[in-house]
Formats: sequence, structure tokens, C-alpha cells
Amino acid sequence: MELHSSAFSDGATIPTRFTCDGEDLSPELEWSDVPAEALSLVLLCDDPDAPMGTWHHWAAYDIPAERAGLAEGAGRPADKASFKQAMNDFHRPGYGGACPPKGGTTHHYHFRLLALSTDHLTLPETAGCREVEREARKYAIAEADLVGLYGR
Repeated sequence: MELHSSAFSDGATIPTRFTCDGEDLSPELEWSDVPAEALSLVLLCDDPDAPMGTWHHWAAYDIPAERAGLAEGAGRPADKASFKQAMNDFHRPGYGGACPPKGGTTHHYHFRLLALSTDHLTLPETAGCREVEREARKYAIAEADLVGLYGR
């Protein structure tokens, strides 16, 4: 599988509009080469460089396997979305943009797409990103990674 964004290239800086210093929008993401046996997808975003350990910015799950991407801003909670979103480490559902401590080092934000052998994850509505990843890993059959950088 491949995961990419029109907003930034793998290993490049995430534009400010997709961070807490900008509009805090989730970037447009597209993917390809999803295995034919995949029944759903999970999209995760986390920062392993956070001072207190990995910070979870987003978990979108139960994404239909036939989708080829998510539009810019899809990480804002919506009642009629075709997928679910977990509580992030900012204690709100949906996407929370890159927001490393000011004056620190540049952080690496990992956007990861997992193809699953199940069509949905059985999780409570209040599930957090860690719970989504833990459950998704039980069914993961493929994974793609896109890394964006951001420092303040």
C-alpha cells in the first residue's frame, strides 16, 4: 500500500494550516494498492517524539475499503461521516494537528494506514486512539506510512 498527501511529501514539513498554529485541519490523504481482501481501513496519526511519550493525534476507523482517500478537513467530527473517529490525546474526537512544544526539536508525525480483514472494529463510542490501534492490529493485513515534520 502507498499513502500520500498533496499537502506535503514524505519527510517534508507539514504546512502550518494543518497544525495547532493554523487552522488545525486534517490534510488531504490518498492511498493506493489496498489489498483486495481488505474489508476496512484505519488511519492513525501520532507523534513519537512527544516529551511524555507518543502523542496520538488522530484515529479514523471503519473506513470503507473501497475509499481511496480522505478530503482535507475530514478529521473534523461529522454526524454523517462514513467512518468513525476516536478521542485523541487532546481529549476531543477527530484530528488534532501537530503541536510540539515551542522552542523544541522538530517532531515526526506518522500518518499510518492499516488495511484490515474485518469490516468494523467493535469499540465503545468513547474509544481513544490507543484502543483503536490495539484492536486494529488484531486484523491488520497491510500498512502504509507517511511522515510529516513540524517544529515551533
